[in-house]
Parts: sequence; structure tokens; C-alpha cells
Amino acid sequence: MVGCRHLISVSKLSDEELFGLVERSVEFAVRPERYRNSLSGRVVGIYFRNLSTRTRTAFSAAALRLGAGIVSYGPGDLQENTGETVRDTGEVLSRMLDALVVRTAGPDAEYAAYAAQSRMPVINAMSKEEHPTQAIADLATVRLELGGVDGARVVYIGEGNNSAVALALALTRFKATELLVVTPPGYGLPPEVSAAAAECARASGSKFAETRDLRGVKGEADFVYTTRWQTTGTSKADPSWRQVFEPYRVDEELLARFSGAAFMHDLPAHRGEEVSEAVLEGSASIAFDQAENKLHSAAAILEWCLEGN
Repeated sequence: MVGCRHLISVSKLSDEELFGLVERSVEFAVRPERYRNSLSGRVVGIYFRNLSTRTRTAFSAAALRLGAGIVSYGPGDLQENTGETVRDTGEVLSRMLDALVVRTAGPDAEYAAYAAQSRMPVINAMSKEEHPTQAIADLATVRLELGGVDGARVVYIGEGNNSAVALALALTRFKATELLVVTPPGYGLPPEVSAAAAECARASGSKFAETRDLRGVKGEADFVYTTRWQTTGTSKADPSWRQVFEPYRVDEELLARFSGAAFMHDLPAHRGEEVSEAVLEGSASIAFDQAENKLHSAAAILEWCLEGN
């Protein structure tokens, strides 16, 4: 089949597709009976070369709940390790699987190589540049908390990593949203992502801004969002990077600047580093609800990718 529905980047989704995936995720969350056997007879490959708790479990559990079978691969299981190309691996798997969920923490180009064949949808479960499935779960969480994504106000604090990239490319597509990205010096969003997010915001009537000055950041927000300082599968060249990140910890004092804001974290959390124990366990935290929503967004993504395929 020509024209598989891959999910490699949020930027490749139309507005209708993005909004639909968020709404379908919410449907799964509020109506568990939606987990009927819509994928009965399908086989989904789950290939993770890098560590994962939430994303791997979410896609595995979602596939099973939707009636699909799964084949799981670890980092040493495929013959890429003996020199087979990614493109050839994707071609072979496409003859046997109905969809492939893959995490390598490599560049987006690697995921595009898996998707070069025309039979098997490929889902990016986190690349070096972007974590698109995380953004779907994040926006479903926002939608469940506020009743809608339009108008949501989010302050993101931390590294401009792959989760931040996906959030910036997704949230700015919704109407009248506000996203402020607060990053340590030298750890901001890639310039091309900032430009794309700003353009999306202009088109949707939303606001997008970046700053390095956390001291001056306060005001109205619906959500304060942070992520791990040390992104999975990456390392930092500066041996003193922790000193740069220290002022960007989300603690009770910082969260109090945003009265009524809920706290989000894509997890795993390093308590005492990017977030204090009191905030993560506090009444404002919805981080574990956010993690649960990865299951529902995984189901929505699998259905969408396999619809008509």
C-alpha cells in the first residue's frame, strides 16, 4: 500500500489530524469501553533500543487492549547489529508486521528510513530531535483538565529537549494558547523549532515566547511543565551543566508564582533535581495522570495509523 500513515513528527500532521488524535485520546480516557477489538488480527512491532517505562508499556498495553498481537524487540535482537541497514530492516519488517513502534534516540532521518517502505506505518516513540507521542499525551492531559486545549496557558521550564520540541510544535497549533519556554542559557529550543512554533502561533492567534530569565517569570498559567535535566539517551558536553540548571528547579516557591497552576512532568522524575519532592507529590501535580494518558494516546495513535491500512 502506498501512503502509510506514519507518525514521525508532529509537524507532519495536519491540524485536523492533530486535533483528532487528541480528542480520540480523551475518548479512550473517559470511556474505557472504547477499548474494543478494533485492531483484532493485527500485529504490532515494539522495537526499543533505548530505555523506556511509560512509552513502551503504553504502546504494548494499548495494542493488546485493542486486540492486536505484539512482537517486542530489545537493543540486541535485530540484525542491524550485524550491519543490516535500517532501510532494509524496515522493508523486511513491513512484510510481517502491520505497524512498528520504534525508539532509537537517533535522528529523525533514521525513523524516515524505517518508513521508506509502503506497507507498514512507523511510529516515532522518541527520536533525538522530537518526542511526538509525548505531545499527544500532553495535550490530552490539558484537554481533560481544562475541557479544551484552546486558550491553554503553559509555562515550560527546563531544557529545550525533544519533549519541549514536540510540545512547542503541537500546542501552538491550537487557538489562543500561550506557551512560554524558559530554558537555561545554551539549552534552548533549536532555532528552526522556535521559528516553526512562532509561525504556528501567528497562524492560530496564539502566543509563543522564550526566555532565559526565570527570575522575571510569573503571572497567570494553567500549567507549569518540566522534564528531566538529563534527557534519556543524551549527554551534555559541559561538565558544569548542573550548576547552570540548578536555578531552574520547580519547587514550591517557584510553583507559587503561578496561582492555581497544575504541575506537569513527562517522567521519569529525578526528585530534588528538576522538581522537588513536595511539588511532585503535591496537590497541584498531575504528572501521574499525564503518564496514564500515554496509554490512551498510544491507542489513538495506533488506531489512526492503521485505519484503512
